[in-house]
Amino acid sequence: MYQEDTIAAIATGMTESGIGIIRISGKDSVASGNQIFCTISGKKILDTVESHTFHHGYILDDRSIEMDDRKNHDWKNHIIDEVMIVVMRGPRSYTGEDIVEIQCHGGILVIQKILETVLSTGVRLAESGEFSKRAFLNGKMDLSKAEAVMDVIHSQNEYALRSSMNQLRGVLSEKIKELREKIIFEIALIESALDDPEHISLDGYGPELQKKIDDISFVLQQLIDSFQNGKLMREGIQTVILGRPNAGKSSLLNTLLGEDRAIVTEIAGTTRDILRETVRLSGISLNVTDTAGIRNTEDKIEKIGVEKAIQYAKDADLILFVVDGSAMLHEDDEEILSILKDKKTIVLLNKSDLSTVVKEEDLKKMVPENARIIKISTVDHRGIDELEETIKDMFFHGQLQSSNEPLITNIRHREALQEALSSLNLVKKSIEDGMPEDFYSIDLMSAYASLGKIIGEEVGDDLIEEIFSKFCMGK
Repeated sequence: MYQEDTIAAIATGMTESGIGIIRISGKDSVASGNQIFCTISGKKILDTVESHTFHHGYILDDRSIEMDDRKNHDWKNHIIDEVMIVVMRGPRSYTGEDIVEIQCHGGILVIQKILETVLSTGVRLAESGEFSKRAFLNGKMDLSKAEAVMDVIHSQNEYALRSSMNQLRGVLSEKIKELREKIIFEIALIESALDDPEHISLDGYGPELQKKIDDISFVLQQLIDSFQNGKLMREGIQTVILGRPNAGKSSLLNTLLGEDRAIVTEIAGTTRDILRETVRLSGISLNVTDTAGIRNTEDKIEKIGVEKAIQYAKDADLILFVVDGSAMLHEDDEEILSILKDKKTIVLLNKSDLSTVVKEEDLKKMVPENARIIKISTVDHRGIDELEETIKDMFFHGQLQSSNEPLITNIRHREALQEALSSLNLVKKSIEDGMPEDFYSIDLMSAYASLGKIIGEEVGDDLIEEIFSKFCMGK
């Protein structure tokens, strides 16, 4: 199929912009482009141009126009848009096939009109993710790199983007291929020895293999352990702001956002419903939920807001407990403290620009042992930089992923790594139990296959279809 038909789609967003791109891929892409494109002087040249060259001209809405008569200027009445067009012949292209990209003005109507004209040449509309799927099937990228394409598009912060780009460059692929090479070497050695025991001996091989498996397992466990950081970088830290009414929760949210999104008044209980915003701090994302002030209340609506706040706190990665430092601690603060057990918590002693009556030493005796305490002011923004550094320290041990080491962000990859590690543990068990060497080979092959799922060498058509169906149409 992928060698026979030609596909096309809009590769840019369907919004008004400076430039729009229509992408065509397949064996007839150049012929399709040649039917509807001509130079400024009216020449059709695409079938003769060199690969990876740009050309300036027009897209025409009638491909049946006779262009040979240079004195006939009727073709100018059929111009849709003035464009730049690029020809990239396979296999030196994204999909590995011939590709033509039309770069036109970014109006929605003109982009749609050009796509319709392309499809009129016999080209079909691409399915979601079909360009990347063709790149995978034609060996231009492995499955982990293809998945990284969408991760790059959906990156919400600097570190998620950097991690996605590392994966797209092949950092994870190379690590997986390196591990598979080590495993297949041992499989080949065992199989060779079993086939030719007179010339290849496996005496003392068990302890030697066990050491190699330990080394591979260590790397696998490191990759698995990186998933939590990777997930937080990719999806953001689920953060809930708690505090009693008028402690400064909504002011904190506005300070973090740099704009007034939450209503702030001196009236206790102003925030009754849940307000969610995404905040970017030092390259990481916080999915922040501002909640109703927690207190005993007879107001039915406010009471529902308090119950929601408690529920969201239970599911949070991080709780920011805002304490009004200018007022004495209250029984409502003590109720919040009961929620903080076993949760990563930063206690923010707010209103430090005023005369404070709450002592940091007193708070330390009340909050969980692992909680951090920071003095802040949402008026003059003091303590906000310290808050950013504290969050990085709590979740990423002070340093975010900045090297070329792979970071696991995809749950499918984590599951494959766990399967491979389990198979290697079975090999170690067989060695310890003194089982025959052919038992080693079975589980080594299972580990090899599990790692192959990550780069797409051991996956079925259904999984491939599922992965690429999540891509946008032009990608």
